[in-house]
Amino acid sequence: MQFLLAFVVAAPLLGAVAALLPPPPGLKGRNPEQAVLRHGVTVTGVILAAAIALALGFDHDAPARFQATTDISWIQALDVRIHLGIDGISLPLLLMTALLFFLCALYSYFKLPAGPSPKAFVALLLVLESGTLATFAVLDLLLFFLAFEMVLIPMYFLIARWGGAQRQSAAWKFILYTLLGSVVMLLGLLLIGVNSGTFDMVALASDNGRELTHTTQLLAVLAIGTGLAVKTPMWPLHSWLPDAHTAAPTVGSVLLAGVLLKMGTYGFVRILLPVTPDGMATFAPYLGAFAAVGIVYGSLACLALARKGSKGDLKRLIAYSSVGHMGFVLLGIATMTPTGVNGALFANIAHGLITGLLFFLVGALKDRYGTADLDTLAGATGAALYGRAPRLGAFLAFAAVASLGLPGLAGFWGEMLALFGAFDPAPGLSRPAFLTYMALGAFGTLLTAAYLLIVVRRVCMGDPATGPDLTVADIQRHEFAAWTPLVALTVLAGLWPAVLLGLTDPAVQKLLAGGTS
Repeated sequence: MQFLLAFVVAAPLLGAVAALLPPPPGLKGRNPEQAVLRHGVTVTGVILAAAIALALGFDHDAPARFQATTDISWIQALDVRIHLGIDGISLPLLLMTALLFFLCALYSYFKLPAGPSPKAFVALLLVLESGTLATFAVLDLLLFFLAFEMVLIPMYFLIARWGGAQRQSAAWKFILYTLLGSVVMLLGLLLIGVNSGTFDMVALASDNGRELTHTTQLLAVLAIGTGLAVKTPMWPLHSWLPDAHTAAPTVGSVLLAGVLLKMGTYGFVRILLPVTPDGMATFAPYLGAFAAVGIVYGSLACLALARKGSKGDLKRLIAYSSVGHMGFVLLGIATMTPTGVNGALFANIAHGLITGLLFFLVGALKDRYGTADLDTLAGATGAALYGRAPRLGAFLAFAAVASLGLPGLAGFWGEMLALFGAFDPAPGLSRPAFLTYMALGAFGTLLTAAYLLIVVRRVCMGDPATGPDLTVADIQRHEFAAWTPLVALTVLAGLWPAVLLGLTDPAVQKLLAGGTS
């Protein structure tokens, strides 16, 4: 177990190096591209298998304790250590990350986005995977920062080199926003480390901020929270996201929504809640306010894009929906209660599964119709998916109702628990303020249902006979293989939420109590 986690984090880097080497004789496949694409599927598959083995070996009777730990001195002068470990909070994120990267590699094997060398594509994908897995596994503040930053360059190139229209400006916007946020975050992390005498996240969580003055905690929350909020993204620091999603290739959008956004909210839970509780209590009402506004704002933006005549791009619409959905995650964190934080962690996983599926589906629509413009799909070309490609239409309708929070599917529980947490926030927080946020969040769920049902009606319904004579391929085998696991897990988490809550709740209880996990 100890070395398995280190293998999961380091193996993608080794795979990235191997991807750039010439393929061994006899393994080139039908053409030189096949070997490296097959290599990407193999490496991500091995990592997924190792992550599943890690989960099977995890002591589910002690999810609040860090397991599979590695603790090696790295930079003695700064007391920086290569400290890895997983608990009930990080294990589900680690598994979802490994799954999404494997599904993206599998999808790319059959549908590689147009762009430069496939070798570079696979290598960047694997470096990106290593950075995201490390973010959820490291237990040292400076190592967390390095992992947090490690994902920026590969995602920049995936957007800039393999993206669609406006990809250069979208990639620059992504890198500039996240880099500026990260610089501020680094200052906050150094402030905590210097004032507490350690960068070890376990020791800091156990101390629960007792070594940090109230002013230090306030400055740390402001600095670190800003960097995390940009990556989440929190309104009004979200404006890089729609452009990045619209320009990114399909797998880039899936990973951006399904994995990278979770790094920001994970930092709030893993660092700020246990390490700077007083500072978080001061800023929690403001965080809740931004979250509530983000929920309503994201939903209204989606409604505007879904309206007939608005020329709304479906990828852009789903990107704005992420602003709203991540607002529920931030609202749950802002309540500083076990109910709210568990809801936030559940919503994190649900959003990764459902929105990842939505971006896969929209990518497939764009491949078939040549556009993701909603007016074009619903008007001139007459998408009529139920008639032309019924299985594709059924998948899209399923993902839409899952995203709007239909009871029995994964999207329901996280949002409901976040609203319950806002109904009764932690002692010391303004209950009238959080009741207002709860009401805004509930209103946002109605708006979410409205725009997603409009999308389903405009894209899926209609009579194919009245539109142009088009032949649209239904779901292909590789698409079915890549999407079905996300559908199955969305149903499983919706019908059996204890699968996730049984892992997260003990860890959250101990984290909020200031004990060692």
